[in-house]
Amino acid sequence: MLECCSCSRDAVFDGKKAIRGGIPVVFPNFGPWELGPQHGFARTSTWKLLEPPVQGKPVAVFELEDNEQTRAMWNYRFKVRYTVSVGERQLDTNLDITNTGDQPFDFTALLHTYFRLPDISKTTVSGLNGCTYLDKVHKDHKTEGRDLVSIAGETDSMYEATSSVHRITHGAGGYTFVVTKRNLPDTVVWNPWADKAKAMSDFGDDQYVNMICVEAGHVASRVLLPPQQTFSGGQTITLEKKQNL
Repeated sequence: MLECCSCSRDAVFDGKKAIRGGIPVVFPNFGPWELGPQHGFARTSTWKLLEPPVQGKPVAVFELEDNEQTRAMWNYRFKVRYTVSVGERQLDTNLDITNTGDQPFDFTALLHTYFRLPDISKTTVSGLNGCTYLDKVHKDHKTEGRDLVSIAGETDSMYEATSSVHRITHGAGGYTFVVTKRNLPDTVVWNPWADKAKAMSDFGDDQYVNMICVEAGHVASRVLLPPQQTFSGGQTITLEKKQNL
C-alpha cells in the first residue's frame, strides 16, 4: 500500500498537541488566534465517529459539535461534519460547517494536508501563477510569477484566489498528486526547511526533505455564516501518472 500523506516520526499523539501529519482540520481560525490556540481547536478536539466505513463503502463521517470547552473560547453553536472517502487512487475529504445557533459567526477553515515526497528538491506545485500571496517567512506581500513553484528554503506562503486544481509533482511512489478544491479558494504552501525542522520537537530534523504541505482553505477572508446555514468545502486528491524519481 502506498502511503501518500506524510506524518512526522516524532509526532505527538496526546490529544493536546496537533498531530504533525495527515490532514489536520483547521477551524474556526487559521493562524494565531487571540481567543484560543493557533489554528483553532478542531485539530486537537475529540471528534465523534458518526458513520464508520463498511465493506464495499470506504466512507467515514466524523462530527464535532460545540461544547463547554469550545464555548469558553468561542461562544457559538456549531456542528462540523468531516466526510472522508477512499478510492483506489483517490482520497476525498469534505467539510460541512453548520451554524446551529441563533447568532451569525465568522470563521476561517483549512485542510492542512501533509504530502509525502521522496525529495523536495524535485517537487513542483502548479496553479499558483499570478496569485497574490503573503510570504510569512519574509513578511511581505508578493505576486507569484512562476508556472511551477519549487521549494529551496523555508516556505510559508498563503496564496489568495488560487486555481481549483494543483498538481504536486514527484510525490510518493513517483506519482503526481492532483488536488481538486471545492469552495476553498485559497492555498497555503509550507515546508519548514532545515533550521526550523531542528527547532520543532515533534518534527524529525531531516524530514523536511520528504514532505510538503499544500493546504486548501478559506483563509484570506473570513466566512460569515448566518444562523441555521451550512458552509461546505473540500478537496479530492488523485494519484496521476508516475515519474522517474
